[in-house]
Amino acid sequence: MLRSSKSLFGYPIEALDGEIGSAHDFLFDEEGWYVRYLVVDTRKWLPGRKVLVAPEAIGSPRWEEKIFPVSLSREQIEKSPLIDTDKPVSREMEMELYAYYSWQPYWGLYGAPIMSSAPIQKPTSEEEVQTKLRSVREVTGYHIIAEDGEIGHLEDLIVDDKEWAVRYLIVKTRNWLPGKTVILSPAWVTGIAWSTKTFRFDLQREHIKNAPEYNPEMPVNREYEERLYDFYGRPHYWA
Repeated sequence: MLRSSKSLFGYPIEALDGEIGSAHDFLFDEEGWYVRYLVVDTRKWLPGRKVLVAPEAIGSPRWEEKIFPVSLSREQIEKSPLIDTDKPVSREMEMELYAYYSWQPYWGLYGAPIMSSAPIQKPTSEEEVQTKLRSVREVTGYHIIAEDGEIGHLEDLIVDDKEWAVRYLIVKTRNWLPGKTVILSPAWVTGIAWSTKTFRFDLQREHIKNAPEYNPEMPVNREYEERLYDFYGRPHYWA
């Protein structure tokens, strides 16, 4: 099912032997558009510490209770490598984390990229060179630019809770189309500039203006997706 990533913030995270905290954020890779980590705020249990949990360690969410179970013990998590989630996560850090948990590394092994052709602005610091991971909280508010001008800002990401793939960007059109919200596929992104906080699309503003409107109160189902992709004349990702 497709879900708003921000709607999952605050969900309790339940280890094999008790609660460890709550969902604080998601980290996704900027090339493949897959969620690579759930960021857990351990709150009072480990004050001031946030830990990373890979999707493979997340069990079947109990949606009615709004709980994410994870196949890890509290002791495992407490003794896991310390990672400062407020800074870029390097591949070296990831390798240490994956080795500790005996997880299957995602890099080069699974998860075909959703977006592979969009030019990405070259990183400007050594820290950025080390990572391809981006935070949902970080990119919220980024500018969304069509071929003929800005259309709004990024409000949220919609993720597939089975494959943990980012399927859509939720765009608030602000003053351009007051009150209207649209969604766009990350596969349609043609350029990303992290320094100016912008995502570019090869679409015209008028085209986007007439697109099927997104209602955050309604689930994104296959019928809506078919109308959206057919409207833009884009191949279906599920085909």
